[in-house]
Amino acid sequence: MTIQNKQPKMNNIISVDEYHQRSKHSLQKYAQGPDGLDWDTQPDPFRRFDGCSRFALPLPAKNLIVDFNDIYHQQRIKPAIFDQNTLGALFQLSLGLSAWKVYGADRWALRINPSSGNLHPTEAYLLFSGTNIIPAGVYHYQSHEHSLEQRCNLKAHTDALTSQLGSGCFLIGISSIHWREAWKYGERAYRYCQHDVGHAIAAIRYAAAVLGWRAELLEHYGDQHIATLLGLNHQDSFRHAETETPDLMLLINTSSSKADLPDMDRLIEIIEQVEWKGQANCLSPDNRIHWDVIEKISATCEKPQTEPQHWLPPEYPMLSQCDTDFDASSVIRQRRSAQAFDARSVLPLTDFYRILDSLLPRADTAPFDALKWQPRIHLVLFVHRVEGLKPGLYALPRSKPGEGLLKHNLREQFDWSRPPICPESLPLFHLVSANSQNAARTLSCHQAIASDGAFNVSMLAEFQGEISNKPWQYKQLFWEAGLVGQSLYLEAEAISLRGTGIGCYFDEAVHETLGINNNALQVVYHFTVGTPVQDSRLISLPPYGHLNTGN
Repeated sequence: MTIQNKQPKMNNIISVDEYHQRSKHSLQKYAQGPDGLDWDTQPDPFRRFDGCSRFALPLPAKNLIVDFNDIYHQQRIKPAIFDQNTLGALFQLSLGLSAWKVYGADRWALRINPSSGNLHPTEAYLLFSGTNIIPAGVYHYQSHEHSLEQRCNLKAHTDALTSQLGSGCFLIGISSIHWREAWKYGERAYRYCQHDVGHAIAAIRYAAAVLGWRAELLEHYGDQHIATLLGLNHQDSFRHAETETPDLMLLINTSSSKADLPDMDRLIEIIEQVEWKGQANCLSPDNRIHWDVIEKISATCEKPQTEPQHWLPPEYPMLSQCDTDFDASSVIRQRRSAQAFDARSVLPLTDFYRILDSLLPRADTAPFDALKWQPRIHLVLFVHRVEGLKPGLYALPRSKPGEGLLKHNLREQFDWSRPPICPESLPLFHLVSANSQNAARTLSCHQAIASDGAFNVSMLAEFQGEISNKPWQYKQLFWEAGLVGQSLYLEAEAISLRGTGIGCYFDEAVHETLGINNNALQVVYHFTVGTPVQDSRLISLPPYGHLNTGN
């Protein structure tokens, strides 16, 4: 850790194993972080590019009435026509504001996509061939104004872009400002930034599903190529501001037919011919802590260009119907992170099984069809109050190899029996009966939300494998965990429950509880679901009331 005004030149890197061990919390010691919150350097939650042309987007999401169940059955939704109205809906339902909260003199925004500590390190960009109002270009999405900031104008290259993307496709790029999380969480912040990327992928995929569109991760793109396409390596644009680290590129397909992958090299040729505009705003004054280890692990996990992956999920039966009173847009816009649970409500068994079933990867089904690899995230559940189930530990491996990995590495005493009336296709296993509330609370950094809900989840990642040779897969583990978390959020919201992602947990204590004594599996995320307790002291305001839209 250093305190300085300018970012240092990095003279060494850190391995994934070393960073992961170093950033673990334990019962005896938390990972290194700030001694307290320096409110003078609290990051601005909104990135802006001054000097850019801006295009306001419509806010039509409340008028999109789509059955919640239909977003899991793409063929039921007719693809919406791509224009500035549906483009506005896509961003509104994925990365836009969901509300403002007021407590006394304090006021803060909530967003559709959740974030650790509500700090929102994730930024989004649009690369497309234009509409009749918004010209072709690369744009930064500014959530506060729900607008697009034009970073470069590609109107002269519309035909070339169309030939690469097709008339019905465009790209959304994601980047991270690690400082936003590091301000509060120190060395562990890199993990949280990757969680947020995963939540953003899922949020975009769900929003696309509401419109009858598809979203596909272009996993073969290299990070430096993404930086070039988004203008993140244009140093003059960040001369007085925190830089952004490229994360990924998503291909959004607005038609019902399969889209060809754009030629990345040709896109870069086009981008390198244009002039970039806009100066990024500085988020914090210079007298801040710089967490060197985050810069090092980010460099270690930089992804090169690779070959496209082609993985097909198993043919699971159709997802059962969710009995909900809400349409898909309403569920997405009302999603919140619970701050407390009532510690008494019981979750119906059919709802529990439906929630877990939604976490299995299915072809052409949001959100997991956005990913291109076999699941590497598997779940151990601390069940507290589910109708008809004995309290205790349960396992949900999300692939057949994952089932073998869990059975080989978890405690030998676990019985791996099937719970009552569980759907045959749902790979849920009872491990041990016990009152697991105290364990769940303790393992989740003594937080009562882990014990007071209906169930708590510990997400285990396949950690050995190829990570030593392909270290960028480390961040992909957290992305996948974020997708699982976002699915849990929406499934809970649909049945009037709430979820909460938990990034604070005692890593090795979790492993010891489950009998894990090597690095084959590592915990990467906790999540909890239950009946929320509302805080009556908080006042809620519309997300875009400051724009005089009524939304």
